[in-house]
Amino acid sequence: MDTILLIKAAIMGVVEGLTEFLPISSTGHLILAGALLGFDDEKAKVFDIAIQTGAIFAVVIVYWQKIRDTVVALPTQYRAQRFSLNVLIAFLPAVVLGLLFGKIIKAHLFTPVVVATTFILGGFVILWAEKRPQDEARIQNVDSMTPMDALKVGLVQCLAMIPGTSRSGATIIGGMLLGLSRRAATDFSFFLAIPTLIGAGVYSLYKERALLSMADLPLFGVGLLFSFLSAWICVRWLLRYIATHSFVPFAYYRIVFGVVVLLTAWTGAVKWAA
Repeated sequence: MDTILLIKAAIMGVVEGLTEFLPISSTGHLILAGALLGFDDEKAKVFDIAIQTGAIFAVVIVYWQKIRDTVVALPTQYRAQRFSLNVLIAFLPAVVLGLLFGKIIKAHLFTPVVVATTFILGGFVILWAEKRPQDEARIQNVDSMTPMDALKVGLVQCLAMIPGTSRSGATIIGGMLLGLSRRAATDFSFFLAIPTLIGAGVYSLYKERALLSMADLPLFGVGLLFSFLSAWICVRWLLRYIATHSFVPFAYYRIVFGVVVLLTAWTGAVKWAA
């Protein structure tokens, strides 16, 4: 396989892993990176979704103790049963709306200008959310969530179908606005990512299987590996970061980055692919 193509796959994997769990939109960054690298054909779109699975493996490893304990206790303990039910409830809205509107959204909204605009809007939402006192949060950990809390977070996650919004940003910031503490919202966002991103990856590979062949295995393998490694580093760092910091720096990053993309597109300094 072309070495340059494998290098592009590695770069895209790093971009995915570093941005998937931060409130800055991995899809948005992948669209922009793909436009710059010329890695944005139909196969590349499948690749972008498939390598999310690599990032999810990092979450499984970091949260392995909680996942293992939940699976073991599931047949007998109510807390484990309620937690699993909450994840399932939060997962379902994305499945339904994704099947109904996913094709339309991909056809019309996966553009650098849309991504940049939602970057900016999302940044202002984060600034607004972070102004709320954290001591007012009524839910301090994921085990205290009710099914209704889970449903609300799941509905908020659907906003991330618009590229540039950020799945993790929508669930974390949305969770905080719904009464979750910053740590509880972040933890639940990670757990919710497991079925959401694995489901999206499997569905995309199955749906677009005609585009793929065994010759693509090295490409996808490189992307998955680099996505996993960078996500593992990022998740461990983020959990330490939120213990003493807010998401305000990410808000300013989104706003500045979005403005830069819009200005370069408007002036023609960068020829962003559609």
